Amino acid sequence: MSRRVQGYIYLALAMLTVGSTVIASKLIASGLPPFAATALRFALAFPILLVLMRATGVRLPKLSGHDRLILVIQAGAGSVGYTTLLISGLSLTSAADAGVIIGTLPVVSAGISILLLGERPKPALLVAVALATAGVFSIAFTPDATGRSFSGNALIFCAVICEGLFILLNKRLKTDIPPLAQSTLMAGIGFVVAVIPAVFEAPPALGLSAGALLAVVYYALVPTVAGFLLWYAGAARVSGTEAALFTSVAPVSAVMLAFLILGEPLGLNQIAGIACVLAAVLGLAAAGSRTAMNISGGR
Repeated sequence: MSRRVQGYIYLALAMLTVGSTVIASKLIASGLPPFAATALRFALAFPILLVLMRATGVRLPKLSGHDRLILVIQAGAGSVGYTTLLISGLSLTSAADAGVIIGTLPVVSAGISILLLGERPKPALLVAVALATAGVFSIAFTPDATGRSFSGNALIFCAVICEGLFILLNKRLKTDIPPLAQSTLMAGIGFVVAVIPAVFEAPPALGLSAGALLAVVYYALVPTVAGFLLWYAGAARVSGTEAALFTSVAPVSAVMLAFLILGEPLGLNQIAGIACVLAAVLGLAAAGSRTAMNISGGR
């Protein structure tokens, strides 16, 4: 098996774990408060990531006050904000709908760069934004949609915005931090940020759920730790553009797992939504690939 094919397999598996976080979050939402679940997730993942850092010899570089502040904001938005909003949203809406909305992350990230960094939008990005918007609207404004599901979908989209801010803030770091070290920092800081509001959360009305606790353990060990290892192992074997294409696996896997594991119905609105989102992500990646080829050809 070639190195590139190995990379494809690793990336696909990594994005499969990302899609599975929607299913895990749906199960968590039924038996644990969002901040408590988030704090527990990071409490489980943090020591494992520390051991991996020590085993691989990865060290944390010296950080400036600016970078420390950025990391705290990143952890608050991308780690805690994303997870708690995802869990809260999934207590109100379906996992299949959430999977479609989460698939808009690459397009939302690009849109945030335009709004906050003043980047000029290219035609391909505008088309991608339109397609992604159509995909979200196809599941948010269905004839049988209720106020409850609409609120849930809005929370999921806010989670995507939080993750987009995480990506944007990463560009503001002045120090080059190794990925494993940064993931460890996110888990450690995320635990501290989440555990404070978790103390004030009301316990679940029906008591702690064993299924929810198992879902948190899965979330901590598989997507958080194993997903990280799979993604960077795959990204090291292929180009950046090829790796970016695999992000489209996450929403597809979320929708399919919702159908296979949770037994959620797969309607035309989800199929249309995922088709629009996939077209947006793949078109954006293809435009990026052409740009990269033009730049390399001009050197």
